[in-house]
Amino acid sequence: MRNRFSQIGLIVAGVVIGVLISLNFSAVAQKEAALKPLPIEELRAFTEVFGRVKSDYVDPVDDKKLITEAINGMLTGLDPHSAYLDQEAFRELQVGTQGEFGGLGIEVGMEDGFVKVVAPIDDTPAARAGIKSGDLIVKLDETSVKGMTLNDAVKRMRGRPSTQITLTIVRKGEPKPIVVTLTRAIIKIQSVRSKLLEPGYAYFRVSQFQEHTGEALAKAIETLFKQNQGAMHGIVLDLRNDPGGLLNGAVAVSAAFLPAGTLVVYTDGRTEDARMKLHASPENYLRGRVKEDYIRRLPPEAKTVPMVVLVNSGSASASEIVAGALQDHRRAVIMGQQTFGKGSVQTILPLGNNTAIKLTTARYYTPNGRSIQARGIVPDIPLDDGGGERTASLKLREADLTKHLTDSERREAQPPAPAAEKYNFIPAPRPKDIDEKLLRPEPGQVVSPHDYELNQAIAFLKTRGAARTTASAK
Repeated sequence: MRNRFSQIGLIVAGVVIGVLISLNFSAVAQKEAALKPLPIEELRAFTEVFGRVKSDYVDPVDDKKLITEAINGMLTGLDPHSAYLDQEAFRELQVGTQGEFGGLGIEVGMEDGFVKVVAPIDDTPAARAGIKSGDLIVKLDETSVKGMTLNDAVKRMRGRPSTQITLTIVRKGEPKPIVVTLTRAIIKIQSVRSKLLEPGYAYFRVSQFQEHTGEALAKAIETLFKQNQGAMHGIVLDLRNDPGGLLNGAVAVSAAFLPAGTLVVYTDGRTEDARMKLHASPENYLRGRVKEDYIRRLPPEAKTVPMVVLVNSGSASASEIVAGALQDHRRAVIMGQQTFGKGSVQTILPLGNNTAIKLTTARYYTPNGRSIQARGIVPDIPLDDGGGERTASLKLREADLTKHLTDSERREAQPPAPAAEKYNFIPAPRPKDIDEKLLRPEPGQVVSPHDYELNQAIAFLKTRGAARTTASAK
């Protein structure tokens, strides 16, 4: 029996070392100050466990499954965002960034072995059913999600259009679980929506950062500026419940409102590739086959018109990069609630056989050096979210996730957030007991007339406009 374990151990050790070589870990390690040997004792323990499972587990287990699960455990044990992507998960990731996939329309994460909703995506089955940020999904149909990996849960929620799935949801503050049956649909995410709210006031909603989000926003800006009669007085950029997406999309959206060449974000990690400074420049936001600089076509006023950015606890990752850049450069006033706080960079590293790993490789920092990770962006003008103290501690943020990254110990104390100007603006009280269905836009509509945060943003922009008019008259 011991000889059999030794044979299995040699095979598994060879596989592990082969994986390390294929990922070029040895080349990375040589860049470190000290080259450490492989942990022989730990590898021996791993091979012994592998052998015991192969020989003694109640049912036979395929070698491929064991190795895959071992890789899964290695990555998910690091932080909430690192993961192994099998062929299906890798393909879905690639399709999702193009803006179309079959499923429910929920951005999710893991917490204590269950699936937590980061944000529902606009105009999807999940959003229409009233799924909320912070909801805890405990069952998919009749299967408990406890013990599932995030990839497995996502696979179950995605599927062929017109098929149904029943979610059992625990929502803090509710006395019993909520059971809702959703019908899967083709999720064609229109990442940018826009509307001229009234003459002189433009509204742009970015629901997710995809491959062509920057291009879509540029077209929307051109359209509304041409549609507007007279001068533009204010812009609202709505990033509420935007879970993020592609980095180049965040740079493109920022570049639409910032002077060319302005620093948008920088990253810091252990490898040279993980240390980047990204500016509002074509080389940092043009992607793929797009050759024309669509930002250059924008009217100059887009970079100077007074601006408000709306955020909340569901604004994450790329949304926070945009909000942080516009806040640091004093280009916009941030209004709403503190954001999610996902300030880490995940790099997709393809492996053989159309699989990949999603590995956290760096942290994001705003132009002024503020860390986004587990901190988020604090709004210049906080707005009541309607939950009160009862739900204040229930909002899901990065800092609430198990094994979330903290600020790097290698960095010095973070610079303070920009001092907010004395805006001389007192938000109106949030209406009480309003039906939440009224807060969501009707089908075919871009905004709801009952949207409290949006109404406050417009009121603020009008206040600033009145103040400038008064100053000019003097």
